[in-house]
Amino acid sequence: MTRKTTRRHFTQTVFTGAVGLTAANRAAAHEANNSTFNGVTVGAQSYSFRDRPVEEAIAAMKEIGFGLCELWSGHMEPLRETRGAKNGRAKLREYRLTAPLSKYEKVGRACHEAGIDLYAYNYSFRDDFTDEEIERGFEMAKALGARVITASGHVSVSKRVDRYAKRYNIPVGMHNHSRIRENEFATPKDFEAARMGADHIAVNLDIGHFVAAGFDPVDYIERHHGNIVALHIKDRKRNQGENVEFGEGDTPITEVLHLLRDRNFNIPADIEYEYKGADTVAEVRKCFNYCKQALEA
Repeated sequence: MTRKTTRRHFTQTVFTGAVGLTAANRAAAHEANNSTFNGVTVGAQSYSFRDRPVEEAIAAMKEIGFGLCELWSGHMEPLRETRGAKNGRAKLREYRLTAPLSKYEKVGRACHEAGIDLYAYNYSFRDDFTDEEIERGFEMAKALGARVITASGHVSVSKRVDRYAKRYNIPVGMHNHSRIRENEFATPKDFEAARMGADHIAVNLDIGHFVAAGFDPVDYIERHHGNIVALHIKDRKRNQGENVEFGEGDTPITEVLHLLRDRNFNIPADIEYEYKGADTVAEVRKCFNYCKQALEA
């Protein structure tokens, strides 16, 4: 992938390729889910189903009708068990370096058989990652069959990640949060700093967090769509406001979806359910139907 291709055509080269692979996969899948509406694919961030194991998350995505997913690393790794535990960070690193890749291949097959394209693996590179731990993320993504990695990472780790992204030819979309802190992704300048001289570093834009931090996702997507490998769709209020049901916050979800549709921007719109609701499947289905109705309006 050349610099010109990476800088300007991430979505065309990565997601268009994903669509072609999806069609081939679906020909062999038991039942195909189609969550593309007027040219825009609505996917699921599996973090939405963080209350259940990966097998049940896949079943829930299939039940709702998702044809594409971004798999959260917490569905593959003991994040909860190691976070805050004695020597938890070392144990998590050991798990990553020793877990059999056959486990990841199995989950990739399960998505395939459910008619779900496992488009991206969410593996968050931080400054305390060793080079071996960074490379392992690409091996995991390859085993899953993912073509993209998304990461809630540090800005300063981007250059090290880029070396392996080039080697494996897997772009990494850095994910933003709303907190504006040094070395964290939140502002357009953070994305710009990470991408400086890094050909395979891209953007995974969370439109809800972007609004809560005081920025306009419609304008950003309009100007940088070629560098965005995935969106996270959620609704939040401005000024670090809370997560709320779709349509109740300040995030222009409908406007973003219409922009993707009307401008033919091939960027997956992945729902990430984070507000406090009742039954997870029922709430994610509401989010899914909201996006579908917006795209069909």
